[in-house]
Amino acid sequence: MNNATFFVPVKEQILLVEDRMRAQGAECNQDLRAAIEHLLTAGGKRIRPILVLLVGKMLGGNPELLVTLGAAVELLHTATLVHDDLIDGALLRRGAETINARWSSAATVLTGDFLFARAAKLAAETDNSELMRSFANTLATIVNGELTQLFSARGVINRENYYQRIYAKTASLFEMSTQAAGMVSIDNKETIEHIRKYGYEIGMAFQIVDDLLDFTGEQATIGKPIGSDLLQGLVTLPAIYFAEMNPDNPDVRSLAAGGWGDAERMARLVQLIRGSDAIQMSMREAEQAVERAISHLNPFKENLEHTALGDLARYVVDRRI
Repeated sequence: MNNATFFVPVKEQILLVEDRMRAQGAECNQDLRAAIEHLLTAGGKRIRPILVLLVGKMLGGNPELLVTLGAAVELLHTATLVHDDLIDGALLRRGAETINARWSSAATVLTGDFLFARAAKLAAETDNSELMRSFANTLATIVNGELTQLFSARGVINRENYYQRIYAKTASLFEMSTQAAGMVSIDNKETIEHIRKYGYEIGMAFQIVDDLLDFTGEQATIGKPIGSDLLQGLVTLPAIYFAEMNPDNPDVRSLAAGGWGDAERMARLVQLIRGSDAIQMSMREAEQAVERAISHLNPFKENLEHTALGDLARYVVDRRI
């Protein structure tokens, strides 16, 4: 985790979360069991269940409930990745074959569906109806965001549209993870609201940095072409900053008319963005979100978990690929 230490206070519980996730396929079809095992061994930072565990421990929550919730959140996240990879036609994730690289589209969809169902089952085991509503609403937000991106986001240079997209895609699940951990740990609306806002802010920052890495990373390490979002017509924050500073640039102006379909034009635009102030301006916006996130930890008593949550927030903008 790039020498990150925020997971240390919950490293044993994370293993329990993975065991709980793995157990969800214990009595199912053997091919489905193999698929779940493949997904779990492919790795991942487990940031969302780490958030659940750290927040819950900071607030004195029940350890068993937190493990259950952490497994539910990560299974939901994993299910969205299975469907995302199929939609995008991705054959690799984190250097390993995706499910759709091995199986048919039908089998891949059904695998994702199974994971969604098991995630909901685990969330229900918390016996908290408000949490279940939040869980269901978050899944609806993610799916609605994906459909909006597919049908009406191509070539759109608009900040509000961008913020709505990254909230749906990423921040909504970060937000739900911290809020739900608060719900099962403490009966105090003000406390839960602070921790919800913490999750929202680091989720927004996380996706902004991901979008930055699409311009500043190296193809060999991020596993996709540099500027791949633009090649799909998705205008992310660095491109928005560049467009605002260079509204008359012909490559910028072409986006609204489908210019992303011209690979040569987009390669030129990517290089212009990489060499512009848009990169630093976008990073500063992510850093400001992290600063707001950390401010929402101020009301809480300092302990190991409190410190780790601060470290996790800073990791979001410090990480490099």
